Amino acid sequence: MSFHIFLAFSGPSADVSVSPGSTAVLNCSFTLPPQIDDSLLNITWSFNGLVIASRNHTQPGFFLNTTASFVGSFPLTVYNATPDQQGVYECRMSHNETHYSTDVTLTMTVPPLVSIIIPEVVLKRKTMVECWARSFSPPQIMFTWTRAGNKIQEPQKLQVNRTEDGLYDAVSWLTFIPQTSDHNTSFGCEVQHMALVKPIREEFTPHITVLPKVSVSAVPSASHSSPLTLSCDVSGFHPDKVSILWMQNGKVLSNLPLSVQNEEGMYRRHQYHTLSVEERSRGGEVQCVAQQPNVQEPAYGTIALSTVDPREKLKSLNVSAIVLPPRVVVGKKGRVTISVEGRLAERVQTTWYLNDAPITDTTYKAAYTPRTSRVSVVSEKSSLLPSAASGYYKLHTQMSPRSSSSSMKQLFSSVTFIPDLSVHKGAIFRCHISYKGKDKIVAERVSDKFTILAPPEVSGIQFSEPNEEGGIVTMTAQASRFHPDIITFRWFCEGGELSPVSIPQALAAPRPDADGFFSAMSQCRLPAAELERGETRVWVTVHHTALKQPITRQTRGFIKKPTVSEIISSSAAEGPVTLACDITDFYPPEISVRWLHVNGNESEEEEGSEREIRDGAELWGPLQTLPRTFRAKALLQELHETTRGGDIVCRVTHCSLLKPVDKVWRNTQMVAPSIPPSLSVRWSTDGVGIFSVLLSGGKPTAEVLWAAGGTTVSKLLSREREGENREGKPELRSVCVLLRSTGRQESDSRRAGHARKIRPPSVDCNAACERTDERADGMRSAREDKQLNEHMEENDDEDVDPSYINTVRLRKEKKERLRVTVEITHPALRLPAYLTWTEAAEEASS
Repeated sequence: MSFHIFLAFSGPSADVSVSPGSTAVLNCSFTLPPQIDDSLLNITWSFNGLVIASRNHTQPGFFLNTTASFVGSFPLTVYNATPDQQGVYECRMSHNETHYSTDVTLTMTVPPLVSIIIPEVVLKRKTMVECWARSFSPPQIMFTWTRAGNKIQEPQKLQVNRTEDGLYDAVSWLTFIPQTSDHNTSFGCEVQHMALVKPIREEFTPHITVLPKVSVSAVPSASHSSPLTLSCDVSGFHPDKVSILWMQNGKVLSNLPLSVQNEEGMYRRHQYHTLSVEERSRGGEVQCVAQQPNVQEPAYGTIALSTVDPREKLKSLNVSAIVLPPRVVVGKKGRVTISVEGRLAERVQTTWYLNDAPITDTTYKAAYTPRTSRVSVVSEKSSLLPSAASGYYKLHTQMSPRSSSSSMKQLFSSVTFIPDLSVHKGAIFRCHISYKGKDKIVAERVSDKFTILAPPEVSGIQFSEPNEEGGIVTMTAQASRFHPDIITFRWFCEGGELSPVSIPQALAAPRPDADGFFSAMSQCRLPAAELERGETRVWVTVHHTALKQPITRQTRGFIKKPTVSEIISSSAAEGPVTLACDITDFYPPEISVRWLHVNGNESEEEEGSEREIRDGAELWGPLQTLPRTFRAKALLQELHETTRGGDIVCRVTHCSLLKPVDKVWRNTQMVAPSIPPSLSVRWSTDGVGIFSVLLSGGKPTAEVLWAAGGTTVSKLLSREREGENREGKPELRSVCVLLRSTGRQESDSRRAGHARKIRPPSVDCNAACERTDERADGMRSAREDKQLNEHMEENDDEDVDPSYINTVRLRKEKKERLRVTVEITHPALRLPAYLTWTEAAEEASS
């Protein structure tokens, strides 16, 4: 006979939002009648039409919790949630012919990565700017465009696409027609998403290209049969990057000047060059050099500019152009020089400028004039002008040695400076020549603009995780703080040159920072199988004009050198002894360990002085601790007295080591500490107890571990202090302070940890334990905090750190008795020693 029991759904299940890789709990609860047997209920969880969890079977990565089925609760736990697991989950429960179901939606919350793609911006031509938000979830997202901080009201397009990994990409387009007022105006794209604490804002300033006005004119010619010279005037454009291309009837004309052959078979060519006003003001001579193949000394013609413009002729001085250093490198001294020749050159003074800012000698301390020269080291005018050119400068002026024996004098004036990109980029040096005591400038020379060089700083080769499709690893090399922005990466392996990966232009192109330096990156890909064992050597060379030789970075793939600890013994000085050696942080996992017995002195190289010990040698591991990181433990068990003489060597061999690593153990005398028969306990009236133990005479120092609880115990925080007693023997005092509290027992994740200066290998207590204890402390009541403060004030002599106080929670309903125990381990002890204090039964019941 069967009964139909009606089930009632307890209420709508809340949707769940989690981050990728975290644990999600999907709740499902029903109201059950009192007489129903919950073990007869059929509960299933389904996703995309497939049953993923039931009482009989649960797929990997899921957990169906039925411990609270008697109250109608059947939560489903999703471990390490991934984007492809988001969606609608159905919880279905049935009993006999009664069925009921509810849906729970699992959503991944992943913040977007925002970037802006800026096309070529031309004045008064329609421009479309893209703002991308990539790899986010859920798909709801909002874009806002701004100009100069103000929201743009024009409608923008928006498109959202789902990617293969279950996340979403979205793009918003801003279409506008650039105007002159948009130059140097900041535009912004603001993205709002539920996974963001605050909106992400990316800004850009469009560099507007202004098209030039082009006009063509003809230079008058002698006759119609003579060559025609055309002139092209290009004006009104920005920036200063333009090239001229001549075309006739749609066909491109050659840019090279054509040579005309005469009747004798010889050629003639006309070449034109226009001197700028700045070049013309330099004066001197201009040469036209006719270079021909395989001719070492070409022919040339010379014209003196003084003959072209007699007004610029210097009466009695010949001033050279400013000579720049061949290479101007950031941080390295450079020098610019000018020479003045003439009968009155010794009466000349020079004043230097950087652009329009006067330069003074920053190294000058006091006036000094060499006896061999009548020209002062520092310009006479420089001290009268304010110093506006920042940086390091040293002025130097001297007469040529041959000037004393000739009527023509020669003076050299130079400026030594340390290039600074923020100061000297695009700058020019200017030199004014005048006679001493005169204000009139008789000559001015202006240097060319020079390029500041800064060699790149190149990082090591970095590896990505292999992709899931083909196990391909992406290798990345980065170069930073270089100038100018032209740089080349070349990838090689032992088989030849590799082709770099094509990455987005926004990432591949050199990017300037606030100081004007550039940074760039390059990537290359190889199968992980070629890199796993370090047998494939890969290197990248970085070429830059500031480098005399390219910079090389190389790697042998995924390879890490092992860290080998000292050998630890685990028994007394007499009888069998066990040795252990920890090997950590190595890759690949293949590793070789040998135990050797070395007789006599280490300096002996006689054959047969080393003997391998095979009996009792074991290798535990390798065990993977992190991605591409392994650890192992080498053991040598029951080492007898017959092999005690001499040294025991643990020899570790790995492909990352050029030679094996040897760790030596010598049979040193170990002394067990003196352990008291019981713990020292002192309680205050407010329920705070101080437990301590004093160990004396141990060598080496013992290791102490405290634990407390009721039915089960948990690790506690303690504090150790080492010193010496009156007899000069070492002492170790360990103190553990705890507060006894009754109430609901905390879960394992909230129990107090143990932080000590000495930690045994069997206890894995890291900073997370301390943080867990801090969170547990944060849940104490106001009364408990007050008790702790009063206890600290009353017991200042105990030197108790508040961060080392533990709260031990006992279950009052089970009448648990407080139990405190300490574990003492030492190499001279065969087994750990334990001291335990247990609360009296009558105290626990009270």
